[in-house]
Amino acid sequence: MFADLLMGLVSALQPFNLAMLLAAIILGFFAGAMPGISGTTLIVILLPVTFWMDPIPVFVLMAGLYASSSFSGAVSAILFRIPGTSEAVATTFDGYPMAQKGMAGEALGLSVTSSAFGGIVGALFLLFLTKPLTNVALQFSSPEFFALALMGLTMIATLASKDLPRGILAAFLGLILASVGPDTLSPNVRFWFNVPLLKAGITMAPMMTGIFGISQIMRNVKSGLMGLDSAPKEEDQSGSSEEEVKSVKTKLFTRGFLSRCFPTMCLGSLIGTIVGILPGVGGSTASVVAYSQAAAIAKNPEEFGTGRPEGIAAPESANNAAGTASFIPLFSLGIPGSATSAIILGGFIMHGLQPGPLLMMKQPVLVYTIFAALFLVNILVMILCKPLIAAFVHVRKIPYALLAPLIFTFCCIGAFNARNSLFDLRVMLVFGVLGYFLELAKVPLAPIILGYVLGPMAESEFRRALLISGGNYSIFVTRPITLVLLLVCVVSLGYGVYNTWKIKKTTPKTA
Repeated sequence: MFADLLMGLVSALQPFNLAMLLAAIILGFFAGAMPGISGTTLIVILLPVTFWMDPIPVFVLMAGLYASSSFSGAVSAILFRIPGTSEAVATTFDGYPMAQKGMAGEALGLSVTSSAFGGIVGALFLLFLTKPLTNVALQFSSPEFFALALMGLTMIATLASKDLPRGILAAFLGLILASVGPDTLSPNVRFWFNVPLLKAGITMAPMMTGIFGISQIMRNVKSGLMGLDSAPKEEDQSGSSEEEVKSVKTKLFTRGFLSRCFPTMCLGSLIGTIVGILPGVGGSTASVVAYSQAAAIAKNPEEFGTGRPEGIAAPESANNAAGTASFIPLFSLGIPGSATSAIILGGFIMHGLQPGPLLMMKQPVLVYTIFAALFLVNILVMILCKPLIAAFVHVRKIPYALLAPLIFTFCCIGAFNARNSLFDLRVMLVFGVLGYFLELAKVPLAPIILGYVLGPMAESEFRRALLISGGNYSIFVTRPITLVLLLVCVVSLGYGVYNTWKIKKTTPKTA
């Protein structure tokens, strides 16, 4: 294992791969720190542009973007009370009050250190758990792979816990989109509606770019986000204002805070890793759970929300550990651990690779290079955080009216580059409008990608299993691993139904 990791480290330190990692850190930092642009959106935009590249630098870039954007969401949360990413929402509870007390530098330094600690812990679990899970997955055949794909689809229960019916609707839309084009087990072509370019199916790049990228631009323009310098300038009792916060210097390794928060960082990292391994839960849940647990075990829980450093250490270590740990089910079982890793899964498929147990056997250099890159990101961010935070204060003043055309241009380049076809640009625009109106109707978008990516696997393995058994459906309940996975699906969906019912019950009805 360590020899493989060393091999991956040597690969990650190759000049071009290292340059891609540094570019990912810089781009991911600003994408995560600036509201309206997320690491997920940036991955969707850049993924189609990387078709000409070898897989190793492409996925070093993707992993770096994912990890770096998880770091930087806390920067705007602490300085301006505007979380750059959803994972940083819990950080605002104590981060901004610390900044208002004149300790913005200490708060930023603690968030970076906690994030790096959580990311490294998650990477260690990734290193040690992926291969054992892969060895178990090598025992799988068609019934097990069908049950595994079905278990991945039950992520809908978590991704759409606020409204499960809409989440199921979105997943069915993804399944329908995946069925356009050639049948996997026969020479038939389905749902091409006499459009020749649809015979090959709907290409993933323009679809994802439209649903996530174009729809995000439309939402931002509608909400009046024409500039990113609209944060309210608040003052606390001491007279500390945002203008004073802007001139802060990041202070890493503050001894008093580190010794005080180390147990909290360990707790947050453990919670984040466990939550990250669970498909579909994600860093947002991990950060909130870690924050609540840190408050529950504190001697003075009533002080949380007033500027406690533990209120930064817990969510920041948790969300970064969860982000790294979400790669564990992706590499070992071939199912995504979060919405962003579902998009990265789509990137693997676009490059002709199938994540899962065979990937580590066929592409060990690629897998361990990604592992090494995830370790390096956490180290490099601590080195680069001071100049990046200083630059962010100025970049944040760029109005969205200038950023939106640039983002739109990259979306068009990425969609066109998939097949060098203007038809794909039309597909991108159609899905952009569709994604915009789906979100207006409060239909989550992530289940669409889940259905599109996992649907073909579920269908083909289900049909192969029935061919193996001669049409006998008992093959799905007489094999122990398949039965266990199907029971997990039932429990996951049952929990989703219960959670939806609980949310509706506790939400006050309004006219």
